[in-house]
Amino acid sequence: DVDGSHIRTLLLTLFYRYFRPLVDSGYLYIAQPPLYKITKGKQIWYAYTDDEKEKILKENNLEIASIEEKIEEESSEESEDSEDSEEEEASVKKKIVKPKGAKVGIQRYKGLGEMNPEQLWETTMDPVRRTMLRVTIENAEKANQIFETLMGPDVPPRRKFIQTHAKSVRNLDV
Repeated sequence: DVDGSHIRTLLLTLFYRYFRPLVDSGYLYIAQPPLYKITKGKQIWYAYTDDEKEKILKENNLEIASIEEKIEEESSEESEDSEDSEEEEASVKKKIVKPKGAKVGIQRYKGLGEMNPEQLWETTMDPVRRTMLRVTIENAEKANQIFETLMGPDVPPRRKFIQTHAKSVRNLDV
């Protein structure tokens, strides 16, 4: 999520600037929590990317309308009441649909705070099942450059970055 990415950039910058030998030696890793939990009966799958979610749905013959389609369906039914609260929108994203008679649930995690302790252990902390990414010096250098550009004391580089990338923003948290 956006907050997690921001925190990761801050931590990478910290390690790059003040604990450089850990990065240089390859001792720094990032735990990867899943983006989705997919359930069908007692079966549970975790997907770490949108592509992986689609692959799980296809491989297990789980057909489901996309989140956007479900939101549009709900919105068109309630066209008179155009002001949906964030809670209502969140509930639409967690709707259960019935493909081919089986109930399939998809939950999109917006951050680690949405997981209960058991899910966090199972998906992100358990050494047997977790997914870890090794931080390379290139990752840390890039994080340092981004941090310096966006949070540093010089305004012109920040303004240039925003103007250059404003139209290509995908994950804006406002």
